[in-house]
Amino acid sequence: MLRRFVSNAADSLREKDAPFNAFVSFENSLNLTNNGKGPLNEYSIGIKDNICTSGLPTTCASAMLQDFRSPFDATVVKLLKKAGAQISGKTNCDEFGMGSLNIHSLHGPVINPFRVDSRRAAGGSSGGSSAAVAAGLCDAALGTDTGGSIRLPASYCGVVGLKPSYGLVSRYGVVSYADSLDTVGVLAQDVERVEKVFECINKRDCNDPTSVDERLREKANLLATKSIQRWSGESLKGLRIGIPQEYFPSELTSSSYHILASIRHLLSQLRSLGASIVPVSLPSTAYALSAYYVIASAEGSSCLSRYDGIQYGLRVPPSHESNFTSTSRTYSPSRSQGFGREVRKRILLGTYALSADAFDNYFLQAQRVRKMVRDDFDDVFSIPNVLYSKLSFEEKDANDHGEDGVDILIHPSAIRTAPRLDDVLDVSCDRDTLQDYVQDVLTVPASLSGLPAMSVPMQPGTASSSSPSFASSQSSDTDAGLNQPRDNQQSDENWPIGVSIVGQWGTDELVLKVGRVIERLSRR
Repeated sequence: MLRRFVSNAADSLREKDAPFNAFVSFENSLNLTNNGKGPLNEYSIGIKDNICTSGLPTTCASAMLQDFRSPFDATVVKLLKKAGAQISGKTNCDEFGMGSLNIHSLHGPVINPFRVDSRRAAGGSSGGSSAAVAAGLCDAALGTDTGGSIRLPASYCGVVGLKPSYGLVSRYGVVSYADSLDTVGVLAQDVERVEKVFECINKRDCNDPTSVDERLREKANLLATKSIQRWSGESLKGLRIGIPQEYFPSELTSSSYHILASIRHLLSQLRSLGASIVPVSLPSTAYALSAYYVIASAEGSSCLSRYDGIQYGLRVPPSHESNFTSTSRTYSPSRSQGFGREVRKRILLGTYALSADAFDNYFLQAQRVRKMVRDDFDDVFSIPNVLYSKLSFEEKDANDHGEDGVDILIHPSAIRTAPRLDDVLDVSCDRDTLQDYVQDVLTVPASLSGLPAMSVPMQPGTASSSSPSFASSQSSDTDAGLNQPRDNQQSDENWPIGVSIVGQWGTDELVLKVGRVIERLSRR
């Protein structure tokens, strides 16, 4: 009887998911761990299809792995089960996590649940996880974020999406795209659920060599707690919020007036509660997107080299006319048919960046830019980066920078609202495909630096908002670098908008607390 009940639940979920295509497989077994006493006992959770599960296929939305079943659960899945969560199924994604619109999938694109008849993108690469949460198909979902793959779909679908600090959550059992960037995160309808799931998976894992030890976790948590204690309560007096002027590019200011209006309205509310709004500059931001695609593609080229049709993945036998003395001709048919167009494109770019002729000019240069981006963040935060800082807590407290720096940064999660699928699926030569990559321009800097970042839905602002007018980046504390836009695009005004909160490494608790404040303000 219990098995029939679970099977009926899976069939019901499959039927509800039909308009969205958020799930690619459904769990037919019941988790009886902890006898129903775990902190996530009543939670149903979707798992992105690039995170290994022993009971369900792990396809990474690719023909290369369409028949693959992992013999083990990823560490994060084990922790969820141990906490009593019920796994709902595997969620759709861009192939191997490569994409920002969830249109590069073996299983087809994900439809944004906010208004299904408009057929808009859910964002990517964790679009299935975001859509499943937004449609109410599960209480929370796990995603992975390489350059914005949690925050961007969270913004498009109007849900909360957290990318934790790199190294806090285990990547053991996560199919790699870019090892130095991939981070497992959480999506849910509200900050409380995100925090509850995050607490269960925020554990040291000896199986993951990038998992940070307890000493650094405790040190960073202590610094975050000290910052929270300065302003904890109804008043935000003592909280310093930085507004990076480089995060309002021309793509945003020229066509998305409603996003800027919402940001202005939010900053006005935060200031009314006592928070200080401080304009800051992160000058290396302009180079971050280019550096990200070089690094991510290079690491992706290396990580995906294992799929050769011999050790892993789809096997396509070479033709009889092939030269079998050539290794490349033996496995090239498998890789050509197993990988989609976007994955092949990034593998080619990454392979070139790692070649002897291009290594110094591309890959090493991108790594230098990455350090510049990280240094920019360290320069504006009042909290030191415990991974790299040589100062003790006492020395940092005595340092003038601690008083001048900010506690967190706030900026729009995306340069626009969810695009129409018909537009982004257009394969004609007239479409500017470069715009697909520009979507990540506001999210990649935090990923390159390994910082915690969370997208929270914003209350739509209006032209008549009582918030102050932001004229230029050269003005006083009140303008914080927001430029007045020229056009008002009314067609997108009612679609979800997200605001991102970025903190210093390890201050995830601080980011979550500020997220709860913004969430409360948006619901007024």
